[in-house]
Amino acid sequence: MKNSFKSLFTKLCTLLLIFPVLQSCSETPDKFFGVAILNTNTISDFGTPRLAKQLNDNTIEYPDIPSSKKKGDEASIVVQNKILYLEKVLKDLNALSTNTDDREEIKKQAIALYEFVLPVYKNEYTTYAKLCDTKASQQQKDEIITSIEKKYNVEFERRLMSLTALGKEFASENNLNVKWD
Repeated sequence: MKNSFKSLFTKLCTLLLIFPVLQSCSETPDKFFGVAILNTNTISDFGTPRLAKQLNDNTIEYPDIPSSKKKGDEASIVVQNKILYLEKVLKDLNALSTNTDDREEIKKQAIALYEFVLPVYKNEYTTYAKLCDTKASQQQKDEIITSIEKKYNVEFERRLMSLTALGKEFASENNLNVKWD
């Protein structure tokens, strides 16, 4: 009986020592929130005329301003950099540890959101950027942008709003000072 108690006590002590170590392996709420929620600011303009305008504006040259002379790949570089950043965020999301159900759900939804937009950047937005760089007709550019909006915008907004709602709840529960505009 004494040995069983001693063995049980040893196991309990070991568990009590391991539990804080396991919990400390997860990111702080602030870091988790930054990776899973705040990074969505970089894609908030997905499927909007604002992103299309930004890409097109990178290709504008002004005849009376020599420094505005373009190489012809400015919009494509912006999209490629965005793709690289999204891939990095996706890698960071996959590396997040989840020790609670709410973190698991946030991580799952954030990964799904990035996996949803990344192919669009790699395909449609890359094509659009090339059209901007080559000074294609506005009609050609508008067709792609309209197609992106029609095909993806509703689903993107649904996913983003769902993730944002979880993020608001997470921020509140963890006393994170976040201003939602």
